[in-house]
Amino acid sequence: MQLDRRPRLVDGKLPVFVFPTEIVYYVDDRSSHKQVLTVYNPYEFTLKFKVLCTTPRKYAVIDSEGTIRPGCCVDVVVRHKDIQESSYGVKDKFRLNLYEHGQREPIGSRDIQAVLLPTSEGQGRESQDPSSSRRGSSSTAPFTAVARQRSVAPGPTIVLLAIACIAALLLPLHGEAETSLPVYLHLTVNQKLIAAYVLGLVTMVILRT
Repeated sequence: MQLDRRPRLVDGKLPVFVFPTEIVYYVDDRSSHKQVLTVYNPYEFTLKFKVLCTTPRKYAVIDSEGTIRPGCCVDVVVRHKDIQESSYGVKDKFRLNLYEHGQREPIGSRDIQAVLLPTSEGQGRESQDPSSSRRGSSSTAPFTAVARQRSVAPGPTIVLLAIACIAALLLPLHGEAETSLPVYLHLTVNQKLIAAYVLGLVTMVILRT
């Protein structure tokens, strides 16, 4: 007798496991402008996911679609792009939909609220501020697919160039006699300065990716 390994559905939907369930951005804390949603797949089959949003123009989402293998999790980076006073206290929503492979209709979904606050010191004051109820809210707006963006890793040319610069800096200076390396591998001070300058530029490129 073959057992049905499919998890029990709740109200016809698959339970969705995501953390956190609320995203809070702070204007005075630049590190909070980029948040991470972790989506878990505790099931024994592969799931596909898709991130929707009520106001996609305000956010940049890295890998808003993808797959999650059984027993694994994925991180979805959500960056706030609209850091301005008009967005203070406005509650937007993300919707995480889960799909079976080859299916278009979601088998599970979870809403995640996002809000931008002026300062981390005012955490919790938003709900107490009567003016916050008069601010615009996107909680009732329709969900729209977020533009899919991918994190770009440094290409092989950039990596090889960085390795070449490091190797050049490790080579002996021209005129050093106590070395077993041939003379043509001895660099001048100017050549090492150029290598150091190029390495600095390459490092900036790698850090920005």
